[in-house]
Amino acid sequence: MRTPRSRAGRREWAGLAVLALPVLMLSINNSALHLVLPTLSADLAATGPQLLWIVDVHGFTTAALLITMGSLGDRIGHRRLLLTGTAVFGAATLLAAFAPNAEVLILTRALSGAAGATLMPTSLALLRMMFQAPEQRAAAISWWVTGFITGNVLGPVAGGLLMELAGWRSVFLLGVPVLALLLVTGPFLLPEQRDRSSGRPDFTSSLLSAAAVVLFVYGLKELSTGAQRLVPALAILGGLVVGYAFVRRQRRSPQPMLDLSLLRDRAFTAPLLAVTLMVFTTAGTTLLLAQHLQGVLGLPPLQAAIWLLPSTVAGIALTATSSMFTRRFRPTVLLTAGLAIAAVGAGLLAVADGPTAPALLVLGMIVLRIGAVPVMTAGTSAIIDAAPAERAGSATAFKETCGELGIALGVTVLGSVGTAVYRGALGDAVPSAVGSEAAEAARGGIGAAVELAARLPRAEGLELLDRAREAWTEALHVSTAIGAALLVGAAFLVWRAAPRKVAETSR
Repeated sequence: MRTPRSRAGRREWAGLAVLALPVLMLSINNSALHLVLPTLSADLAATGPQLLWIVDVHGFTTAALLITMGSLGDRIGHRRLLLTGTAVFGAATLLAAFAPNAEVLILTRALSGAAGATLMPTSLALLRMMFQAPEQRAAAISWWVTGFITGNVLGPVAGGLLMELAGWRSVFLLGVPVLALLLVTGPFLLPEQRDRSSGRPDFTSSLLSAAAVVLFVYGLKELSTGAQRLVPALAILGGLVVGYAFVRRQRRSPQPMLDLSLLRDRAFTAPLLAVTLMVFTTAGTTLLLAQHLQGVLGLPPLQAAIWLLPSTVAGIALTATSSMFTRRFRPTVLLTAGLAIAAVGAGLLAVADGPTAPALLVLGMIVLRIGAVPVMTAGTSAIIDAAPAERAGSATAFKETCGELGIALGVTVLGSVGTAVYRGALGDAVPSAVGSEAAEAARGGIGAAVELAARLPRAEGLELLDRAREAWTEALHVSTAIGAALLVGAAFLVWRAAPRKVAETSR
């Protein structure tokens, strides 16, 4: 039996490459999807709310089931759950590639999200077990995060190339080779880990946690459309009430699915807050910027991906060497500096306009990615190190749940803000003679507006195109300014709340 600080060997490092595959696969899937949204929305006649559901139903479904899947992995084995989830994820991806309409695509994305809930917590739990020496674990986490950023590079570029050659449906097949490699190598390189002392499955807690997320998200999305107020408000209220019931059940349970006592430790909550707000801002900004590059600057998908390439390459380079920084600087310093740098990047996006806009957009994304790296690497290490070994499962569930909610809420909140600003700025620019369905789609996003402008008479089409581009630019500025303000606030809170505790726990 291995001692708590026994050092990993060749098999563990080879297994790390396997554990990076599900992260790589999820990153490719999400980053490529952002790029094809304008074409996808026009082809499927998706409305603005449907586009948001297509993008983030995956993240919300994952977040709703992460706690349940983390507990399930403890009972049946994390390797077994990882491989099963991989197979289901592959099947859902294939179904998404052949979806005939927006509704079916949303359903397949929800299924892939349910499968995705098995991938992140199992890979991180196995990583913790395989790399028990703190300095090796910090290096392993850096490479694990590198897999995510690498997917951000491969996804848009490969997706853009496939878009040019075979259309948007082929983009959903990008992760299939990664899935196959994971299923073949996983049984040989990954150890099995399970907690045989785990209690019986708590189905009530599973239902409460999932219902709380679904109700809250549904209400938030419907409220953003402006079509009605009462039902969305009731859904949000219902989500909060169910969430409170879940929290009460966890506090009273002798074997809770989620150990809420971890939240009393500032060494745990400070990096958790930093990671959540970072992914919130990055996810929402990437969604809006990918559509801006194509709809406003008029770039085809492949060129838009190339414009995003410098930022992700910079992120990979910094992540690969981040373990050096984690050894020299306290986690609080890295978290605060990363949040502040990322805020500068978001601020550059918020002022990008006129002839200098393309340069500022590229520079802003580079700075944003550079700031995100120390937050994600140091934050993940601090979260894992702050929890005792017997509560590692709860710590991982917290981190992944907040991370997925951060991504999904970033897309929803910043995306909804952007859509609302865009709709208001567009005003009555859509000609009255246009059909109601096409007009509503054009008011919901820049991609549909560009598609509609191309079908209109030249004068009307140019007027609509100009107004839509101005409106989307304003939407990008407002949303990224909000993101920058949140990052500044998070940097202040992390610095004030956790300088000593995080530093002491991480060493």
